[in-house]
Amino acid sequence: MRVLILSWEYPPIVEGGLARHVHKIATQLALAGHDVHVLTRGEHHGGSGRLGAGDRAGVPVIHRVPEPERPAQLDAFIEWIARMNEDMVGRGLALVAEHGFDVIHGHDWLVASAADRLARHAAVPMVATIHATEFGRHQGWVDKHPQSHIHGIETWMARRSDRVITCSDYMRGHVAEVFGRDEQRITVIPNGIDPDDLRPAGDLAALRAQYAAPHERLVVLVGRLVYEKGFQHALEALAGPDGVIDRVGDVRFVVAGSGTHEQELHAQAAALGLDDHGRFLGWVGDDVLHALYRVADLSVVPSIYEPFGLVALEAMASGCPCIVADSGGLREVVPDSFVGMRFPSRDAQALAGSMVRLLTDEDLRQDVIARSTEHIRRFDWAEIARETAAVYDEVVAAVETTRPEPASR
Repeated sequence: MRVLILSWEYPPIVEGGLARHVHKIATQLALAGHDVHVLTRGEHHGGSGRLGAGDRAGVPVIHRVPEPERPAQLDAFIEWIARMNEDMVGRGLALVAEHGFDVIHGHDWLVASAADRLARHAAVPMVATIHATEFGRHQGWVDKHPQSHIHGIETWMARRSDRVITCSDYMRGHVAEVFGRDEQRITVIPNGIDPDDLRPAGDLAALRAQYAAPHERLVVLVGRLVYEKGFQHALEALAGPDGVIDRVGDVRFVVAGSGTHEQELHAQAAALGLDDHGRFLGWVGDDVLHALYRVADLSVVPSIYEPFGLVALEAMASGCPCIVADSGGLREVVPDSFVGMRFPSRDAQALAGSMVRLLTDEDLRQDVIARSTEHIRRFDWAEIARETAAVYDEVVAAVETTRPEPASR
């Protein structure tokens, strides 16, 4: 199978989980023998070529278009994305002519225009993976620009694609309902985890000592600091007369991440009297992040909206017990109390109760850690790539069966 994958980010350009997802999918598809090309941005990160392996088989070919400076304002960002899509089309037309792809696979609305135009030019199926939606991120408030613009592109992309892939059953239902797409045309393929990638850096004991004393419990909160990630509810659970700190004592916390809700969270922590009990670290690299999971006693993922929940999977794979909100794809990442704990989304009091239980019951903690270590094995990237390739086969076969017979001479 010859496939062209489009993504607005790809390592070493990492804006979030999308880059890692596409890298893993592309690499595993190539290792399985498929001819995989990735069209992305960041020409100054290496231009075109195979990622770090010359022309060796089993490695995806990476093609990069120029990357102008990314604007901070959302309106300007939308215009910037439109120009990036034009650049992708320009490069992609030459790639289509040279390689004759069987399928075009675009990831999220950011590359929808380019994926559509290239698929139509090549007369091949278009597959779209929808990792999240603007409707979900803003709890349905998409009637005003620029959210309405993004929502419009996502709606068109979901309906135009020959097949949509989502990362969870929750997202499958969400996409079908919000965009009016038949669930039969949506395939669920989860995100994956590779424990070998979760390699901590540095002296773990020294890192732990920076944030907590030996007798203290350390709680870690990881992710983009945006409203829908629900960190405000975790701070509320930590504080107050019925909060975790008062009930357990000797509890510290760290928040790793940055985002548009960051200043509000800083102000909330100060108002709740939490400044002496924890730290906001800002953005941290993967090596530090993976080390934090190893030294923490508990990870909390309190999302209001969560298509999947990769942070929870990474924590579990690192041996850190996890509490997640009972929302979205997190229900599938933590399906029962044997591998983690769930609490009703937005319910800080219920979250506090779950945190107290896992921080004070050592036998329960060890049981959860042991079971979650086995649980994460089902999120294997090689299997995820096989499922993705099966989608390609299905859409290509569907096109072949509907293509008219050539006229007889």
